[in-house]
Amino acid sequence: MPLPFRLRWAPLVVLTAALGACSPVFNWREVPIADDGLVALLPCKPDHATRNLPLGGGSASVAVDMTGCEAGGATFAVAHATAEDAAQADAWMRAWRAATRSQLAGAAIVETPATLPRAAGSPAPVRFELPQQQGAGGPAPAHMLWFAQQRAGKVALYQATVLGRPESAEAPGVFFEGLRLP
Repeated sequence: MPLPFRLRWAPLVVLTAALGACSPVFNWREVPIADDGLVALLPCKPDHATRNLPLGGGSASVAVDMTGCEAGGATFAVAHATAEDAAQADAWMRAWRAATRSQLAGAAIVETPATLPRAAGSPAPVRFELPQQQGAGGPAPAHMLWFAQQRAGKVALYQATVLGRPESAEAPGVFFEGLRLP
C-alpha cells in the first residue's frame, strides 16, 4: 500500500531543514584569549592581530592583542593587554576608556558599572553602551565591557566589544555571557 503524499515527502523536508541548520549565521565557538586564561564565545572563526595603543602615557604605547570576527552584521572582538601591577592597570584602563570616548566624540555613551565572575575589583569592570544614533553618518551601535583579572602577579586587561547591529538581538548577550575567566 503506497504512503500518503505528505508522508513520502516528510523525510525530504526534515533533511532540508537539517542542512539549513548546518550553516548558521552565528556559529558560536569557545576561543582562548591570549595566555591569561580568558575564554570567549565568538560567533565565527576569529582573526588575530596586535596593535600598539597609546595607553602608557606620553609617547609610550602598549601592545594590545585583538581576537575577533564579523558575523550577522556585527563585529565581535576581545582586546587584551597585560599590565605589570594594579597601579599601571588602573592608569591603562582609564586611558583606554578615554581613547574610546574621544573616538566616539559627541555620541551619547551610557557608562555603567558591570560585573563579571572572577574579574578584579580594581580596575572595576565597566560597560559602555552606544545606542543606535538617529540619522546617517553617526557611529554604529556598540556594546563594550572593560574588565581585568590579576594573574601570576600581573594584571590582564580586556575590552570585549560588539560593534554594529547583529541580525539576532540575542547575539550581544550570548557573547558577553560567554566570557569566562579562570
